[in-house]
Amino acid sequence: MVFLFAIQRFAVAIFTVLLAASHCLAQAPSDYSAIRAKLEELIRHEMHAHELPAVSIALVDDRQQIWSAAFGYSDPQSNTPASVSDVHRIASVSKLFTSIAVMQLVEDGMVDLDAPISRYLPDFLPRNRYKKDITLRQILSHRSGLVREPPVGNYFDPTEPTLEQTVRSLHKTELVYEPERRPKYSNAAMAVAGYVVQLLRERPFAKAVQQSMFQPLGMEESSFEPRRDLMQRTPHAVLWTLDGRRLPVPTFQFGMAPAANMYSTLNDLSLFMSALFHGGEGVNGRILQPESLEEMWKPQFAPALQRTGIGLGFFIGELEGQRLISHSGDVYGFATEFAALPDARLGAIVVNTMNASNARSERIAHYALRLMLAHRQGRRLPDAKLTTTVDPQVRERIKGRYAKGSSVAELIVRGETLWLERGSLRTTVRQVGDTLMVDDRLSYGQRIVPLGNRLVIGSDTLERVEDKRPAPPPAHWVGLTGEYGWDHNELYIREKDGTLHAMIEWYFSYPLEEISRDVYAFPNYGLYHGERLRFKRDAQGRATQVEAASVVFKRRLTGGEGGATFKIKPLRPIEQLRRDAMAARPPEERGEFRQPELVEVVKLDSTIKLDIRYATTNNFMDAVFYNEPRAFLQKPAAEAVVRAHRWLGQFGYGLLVYDAYRPWFVTKIFWDATPEHQRDFVADPSRGSRHNRGCAVDLTLYDLATGEPVEMVSGYDEFTARAFPDYPGGTSLQRWHRELLRTAMEREGFDVYEWEWWHFDFRDWREYPIMNVTFDTIQ
Repeated sequence: MVFLFAIQRFAVAIFTVLLAASHCLAQAPSDYSAIRAKLEELIRHEMHAHELPAVSIALVDDRQQIWSAAFGYSDPQSNTPASVSDVHRIASVSKLFTSIAVMQLVEDGMVDLDAPISRYLPDFLPRNRYKKDITLRQILSHRSGLVREPPVGNYFDPTEPTLEQTVRSLHKTELVYEPERRPKYSNAAMAVAGYVVQLLRERPFAKAVQQSMFQPLGMEESSFEPRRDLMQRTPHAVLWTLDGRRLPVPTFQFGMAPAANMYSTLNDLSLFMSALFHGGEGVNGRILQPESLEEMWKPQFAPALQRTGIGLGFFIGELEGQRLISHSGDVYGFATEFAALPDARLGAIVVNTMNASNARSERIAHYALRLMLAHRQGRRLPDAKLTTTVDPQVRERIKGRYAKGSSVAELIVRGETLWLERGSLRTTVRQVGDTLMVDDRLSYGQRIVPLGNRLVIGSDTLERVEDKRPAPPPAHWVGLTGEYGWDHNELYIREKDGTLHAMIEWYFSYPLEEISRDVYAFPNYGLYHGERLRFKRDAQGRATQVEAASVVFKRRLTGGEGGATFKIKPLRPIEQLRRDAMAARPPEERGEFRQPELVEVVKLDSTIKLDIRYATTNNFMDAVFYNEPRAFLQKPAAEAVVRAHRWLGQFGYGLLVYDAYRPWFVTKIFWDATPEHQRDFVADPSRGSRHNRGCAVDLTLYDLATGEPVEMVSGYDEFTARAFPDYPGGTSLQRWHRELLRTAMEREGFDVYEWEWWHFDFRDWREYPIMNVTFDTIQ
């Protein structure tokens, strides 16, 4: 279809943007200043509220890039500002280019979208128990029934296999669904489409797309290969976890390159978007006929009048009555939204440098489209809803557990943050006016209405329920729970609410259906619906790996498993470290401090138990550091511990103390002995520690009936992520114990240390000096 409507032109001053000199879009008119101001306000709000390192945006009106800008830092450590010329990894937005590459083959008469894929790939042999063949039309519209990820070359696999090896690995898989039966998003399928392009064009896929698409579009700064000149301009992005970690961003190339491997810039993507608005005509030539684009923008396998769904490569939706074509991209460190209104010839591209933050990129992009539409139609520009943290009194009043049948929701307070844990996600709840809503990196917009002891979430009304002590999981699950996979992408098998769960791709926790002792199924929704998990166990019944959705995840050995005490290898001999520490002096401090008043905790309540690990060799360095197994705290802190201990009695628990006041010289030994990459778990002696001030205590719960310590997610002094207070793994009972301990301590004026569930700091710790006295000198 040829566009018939006239394009509005603006005879106003030129706003300068950074574009490739020989392939510039027309420049931006100055009367978009009000749109820019509103978008800047929203972008800065989003960056602050969700800790986004950088956000880049480009707006396109017909042939014009009306604005491009970058906010934040491409390298936060060196304070290097983000730039519109930064090169981003655009992840699944790559699929648009792969889909067009296939449609170019159609126009050239080289493929038929509805022919069996075996016509072009006769050796492509995934197990297909159905009578229907796979076609390219199904592949491009995610209706092929293929698995989401190929066994090799997938989102997790750092080995960088070839595209051919990746596609051949699918021979080991079986179709999840009959072709065309239901949508199933598949990176594996798009890799197959790219492989068809590679074979029929008789050149590597990346070079085929470079010649047939990037060159006609003038996209000189785009590539499906990691070109050195482009990689040097890639921002330092962030990979985050639910328990608060920031991890190095992996840069390996996917074997499924056609699905997710493309690098590009705002300018190049703007050139692409403008070509879409002009029926496939780029600055250096045509990439596709208008009729082919219209076919791509038509929902596939849908009723004739249906306006939304999945097209060929594109997702088709509506925004304010306009047809919306879009695709999101999520990859390690980057979250991209490519969204356009082709009938109005308006579009927005947003990239932020924090993975899985697509809700933020989409929100900015859609708001930009609404602003441009309002401007085009002469309407008042809409205001963005800017949320705030939830009012503290509201947070405290509504926190707790709610249920409707088997559906459970939990509102959890963490400092000034309110979390909603429901279904597969844990998200942040924020406030706009009197309205509560989900406003998180992962999701945006769902309203939450507290009504006394009820909670309305969307169309569901849940009732407040008692947060009872969970039952232990079945014995045959115990050998399955744990961590699997890679440092850059861990899979957690955990128990939650009486069901075994798989938390995959860091954030998505899915309840599993038990098929047999070692075989489980993902639920009928989410990223991996229809696929299964198959565990392999050792002779002791402990799983050594799980094949989840055709990808093999090896068990991660984190240390401290099975109740063993976590150990490190000291950098130097302990006695040498001890001599050096005893000869050193604590840091000098200025200011006025309260007079220390250390008291022995068990003298205030003898039912508090002790397991002073540093008076034994049962600790992370196999050495004795204290001459007596005693626990001292400043008197107000000690009294607060006693109150917490007695409060816990109503639940059948008491406190067991591992450590309390610690002489400064011991802190120095710990620091000097610990490898640098593990020093988050020990204090820096140049600043002293809260233990040195007599205001920190390490402890756990013990069962009053048995006298035995309860089982927590990790052991004491375990230098792994399992020690984090919000580590999501383990069992419901372990996490419940951890949360009960935290509640008891926080209500008495302690804060948990961000790296250790057992470590609590008394909030008055700044009022006390660093001390270096040994236990035998304390009266």
